[in-house]
Amino acid sequence: MQDLKERTFAFAAKVGKLVQELPFSTINKAYTSQLIRCSSSVGANYRAARRAKSDADFIHKLKIVEEEADESVYFLELLLFFNPVYRNQIDELIDEGSSLLKIFVASVKTVRSKIKKLPG
Repeated sequence: MQDLKERTFAFAAKVGKLVQELPFSTINKAYTSQLIRCSSSVGANYRAARRAKSDADFIHKLKIVEEEADESVYFLELLLFFNPVYRNQIDELIDEGSSLLKIFVASVKTVRSKIKKLPG
């Protein structure tokens, strides 16, 4: 399985390539600006989470990653609505964003359950 650090980077890079291909319009400009920010934030915040100082810090940072991944999927869905010609590329990114989101949600649940099981 591809390392999440690499995978989140690849997700942001593929989003960037899609954005470069989309035709210019007011809607595309607005949504792609948001998408560039949140898709790159997935990887940036995941890197920060890897350097967390505690389980609580890790969870906090991963919750940000979770929000940014969900937001990325949302803006991809909007772009698909307005750019159906790019369905294959956008669907691939929606699938990857959704997959990353599931991984981060599961990671938060795992760490939370680990914390609850600690004696003390």
